[in-house]
Amino acid sequence: MTAATTTAKAGKAYRYVVVGLLAIVYTFNFMDRQIMSTLAEPIRKDLGLSDTALGALGGLNFAIFYTTFGIPVAWLADRYKRVWIMAAACTVWSIFTAACGRATNFTQLAVARIMVGAGEAGGSPPSYSLISDYFPAKQRGTGLALYSLGVPLGSMLGVLYGGHVAAAYNWRIAFYAVGLPGIVLALIMLLVVREPERGALDEMALGADAHAPAPPVGQVITAFFANRTLLCMAIACGISAFAGYAMLNWNPPMLMRVKGATLKEVSTYYGWVIGGTGVVGTFAAGWLADKLGQKDRRWYAWIPVIAFSLSLPALAGMIWAPTWQIALAFVAVPALLNNMYLAPALAVVQNAVPPGQRTMAGAILLFVLNLIGLGGGPIFVGKVSDMAKPQFGDQSLLVGYAALAPVIVIAIIAYLVAASSIARDKRLAAAI
Repeated sequence: MTAATTTAKAGKAYRYVVVGLLAIVYTFNFMDRQIMSTLAEPIRKDLGLSDTALGALGGLNFAIFYTTFGIPVAWLADRYKRVWIMAAACTVWSIFTAACGRATNFTQLAVARIMVGAGEAGGSPPSYSLISDYFPAKQRGTGLALYSLGVPLGSMLGVLYGGHVAAAYNWRIAFYAVGLPGIVLALIMLLVVREPERGALDEMALGADAHAPAPPVGQVITAFFANRTLLCMAIACGISAFAGYAMLNWNPPMLMRVKGATLKEVSTYYGWVIGGTGVVGTFAAGWLADKLGQKDRRWYAWIPVIAFSLSLPALAGMIWAPTWQIALAFVAVPALLNNMYLAPALAVVQNAVPPGQRTMAGAILLFVLNLIGLGGGPIFVGKVSDMAKPQFGDQSLLVGYAALAPVIVIAIIAYLVAASSIARDKRLAAAI
């Protein structure tokens, strides 16, 4: 019996247990990240921060360390047990999320957010690699989509749970309540998740390459950026995340400050909207990519093209909406569509590299995605808002939203270029 057969036989049911638990860990990962934007208004008022400072806390400060630490952590995960690395990372980001509640000024909060970012760097890249060793190539889009449900679910719970705790007590208690449970979750992960054999499900397509040892870091990085398909997808994802993270970070302040919602209203209604729509959009994208991609690989890029094209009118509706209820209805559209790029992109990257390079390739994708998207999007909107504030007052935040429209157009163009490259990628054709 081959290693591939053994892995497949043992993992048909268990792999869904694994991806389900990893999705829960990712949910806490993203909940710890999302709570910063949910509590932005009370934090701003309590600590006297500007919109630019808030954008840095929710984006740039976090993203720099999240992306930087991702590369060395991925190097370790391609060589050592991924489960142990992920459990340690979960413990670190959980402790420092709770530590945010102790901050009394910008510097202390920034340091805590930096350490949250450093911890979260050890979450997703090893998870991508682990899932790829539990799901065969033709089902990887679905497996990675199930894992990626942590983004909308974490966003939803960060708003619902964090917002309600803050409304009932204060924003500091909310950080404790969201951060500390992750320590228990790290222990559960160690007890439940088994380390699979690397490349066992890729033997037929890759032969000996399926078990090739991980090459040096510099070689993997060079190969990634020399691969036109991977480079195009990374850039397209970065531009997508620029718009997506900008909205995700600024939607709660926009609904409260500009449209008149209260923290309790946002934590209740906005939470359900981003959670429900995000779950549907994320899973649908992965499922569609697996189904349509077998007929034409370009669907891995065409799905985001369609999604972002449909989100542009909703952005205009968000800006125009006279009440928070109407604005929230328009928010639901990009909340559904803006998540539809991630699972297809992850499937392309995981299928386009050998198993021994998957963690590093996932880390490089996240490096580009988060440095451009998370590092640039939130602070871009905050900076535009601050610049427009003398003329527009609290409405200046809508000027920042309007500035995202050209970014979305550029993302659409980038995915069309990526589709052209995917069609010519021979290694991708062999894997899918």
